[in-house]
Amino acid sequence: MSSALSHDDLCGLAVKWLKRDFSRKGPGCSIAVSEISTGHDGEIPDAIGFRAKGHRDGSTVVEVKTSRSDFLVDAKKPHRISGGVGRWRYFMCPEGLIRTDELPEKWGLVLVNKRGHLKVVSGPLSKPNYSEFDAALDAYAHDENVEREQFLLIKLFSRIGDTEAMSQKIKEVYRERARVSRAYNSLVAERDGLRRSLSKANNLIRELEFKLQQGVV
Repeated sequence: MSSALSHDDLCGLAVKWLKRDFSRKGPGCSIAVSEISTGHDGEIPDAIGFRAKGHRDGSTVVEVKTSRSDFLVDAKKPHRISGGVGRWRYFMCPEGLIRTDELPEKWGLVLVNKRGHLKVVSGPLSKPNYSEFDAALDAYAHDENVEREQFLLIKLFSRIGDTEAMSQKIKEVYRERARVSRAYNSLVAERDGLRRSLSKANNLIRELEFKLQQGVV
């Protein structure tokens, strides 16, 4: 990656990071997208992801900054004053651009070096162990604008096309996978049975061969 990270470069890295598992210092989002509107006059987050895995679910927003001026005016944006999307929020920027003591309340920070490697230096995912991380999730949580997030998700789904048709196809795939799995397990059981029968037959042959050598038969 170029030494000069562009806004698009960072947005791409932000989406990949949002999908990264907890074990790799990522939010573990199920889906993540960049620069999609949250409605008329709504904010357009640089990247937003949604985690839906049954534990600590919710939205995470990443705001990308490539200049000091852009970072300094961020707090004046209408959605920062009235609220906004993202239960958890992080800034992402090149190293040396933003200091942790400059961060707004409950915001995290992800730094990117010239090679595109990421380091979480503030926020829940910067904590050294799981117990501290779990507690920090509550401490850093925002009151997100759920209506705006719902609009974004509906807009995202509308791009897919006929969601009911896709849902039915997915169900068919799961049913077929279950059928194939049952057939596979049946074949494995049959194979194991044949192996046992073959083993018994081989033992019987060896026993008969031994008796022949001894002149018993």
